[in-house]
Amino acid sequence: MQSFPFDIGSVSLCELVVGGKEGLQPVEKTVIDRCVHQIYQKYFENPIPENMPLLEDLYNALQSQEEKEAHHVATALEIYVKGSLNLFNHRTNVDINNRLVCYDIKELGKQLKKLGMLIVQDQVWGRVTANREAGKATRYYMDEFHLLLKEEQTAAYSVEIWKRFRKWGGIPTGITQNVKDLLSSHEVENIFENSDFIYMRATCSPLKRRRTALN
Repeated sequence: MQSFPFDIGSVSLCELVVGGKEGLQPVEKTVIDRCVHQIYQKYFENPIPENMPLLEDLYNALQSQEEKEAHHVATALEIYVKGSLNLFNHRTNVDINNRLVCYDIKELGKQLKKLGMLIVQDQVWGRVTANREAGKATRYYMDEFHLLLKEEQTAAYSVEIWKRFRKWGGIPTGITQNVKDLLSSHEVENIFENSDFIYMRATCSPLKRRRTALN
């Protein structure tokens, strides 16, 4: 897996880890944003992969802030930096520049799966951006798509993908057998409204109960 690129998803990541039902508070968002700018200075000065910040860099920057909110966020991140869930606090050892890349998060476990989904989505955004500059299209296939719509952060990210990918040469495709779970998402109408076509089995009973989502 790739180390997390904080310039785009740091607040979403911290919200997933820290936010709870009410999400991050304004002061917490402010200190996170401040720290992200600090840890990226070295990379901006010399943009090589070795200078890309890791989760631990964000953790250390938060620890050095005066606000108690910064320490609260850092404490919540600690298990993902120094604890048993530190899987994403490393640089990748996989070549992600291949023409075909498959991200399999099945074995991550319940506590890391949400974080893994968010990181994969952010990585795909990076690839779409790079391919756009090179004049290439990017095809993005998401199996078990209903799982991405279960969590607020990954659902919101998915909607942005559907709304903006076409302008950037991206072609997203969601695949699922759990139509009932898919249609129960509050974001599913936004997905449908920005889809070129929708293919479902005509015998699907949840589809019959939710025809308004398709009209």
